Amino acid sequence: MRQPVSTATAIVVGLAGASAVALGAFGAHALRGSLDAAAMATWHTGVEYHFWHALALLVAAMGLREGRARNVAIGAFAAGIVLFSGSLYALALGAPRMVGVITPIGGVAFIAGWLAVVSALRPHRT
Repeated sequence: MRQPVSTATAIVVGLAGASAVALGAFGAHALRGSLDAAAMATWHTGVEYHFWHALALLVAAMGLREGRARNVAIGAFAAGIVLFSGSLYALALGAPRMVGVITPIGGVAFIAGWLAVVSALRPHRT
């Protein structure tokens, strides 16, 4: 059953999905030939995690019952996209290697989001 979604959540979900497609296309077309194979692989990993978690955002927003666990899942997935995928995009484009310390923080955010999904899917106690 579809859950009510705030305008802010709808915007986050839409921007996450649209930016995943845009950055995937940018990598496939504009960056091809500009980056070496390792940098392209890093970009591709960022896009894959970005897109999958944009979908996870959509499912969490629409499919999980309202409550703290849903809000945590949405926030954690959004943070993971920015931190994990964003740091990979930056690294692929030549950012200093120190930017790589952000990547695992984004990974932990993704994990936290999935654990929040578990919590949200548990049977509701009355």
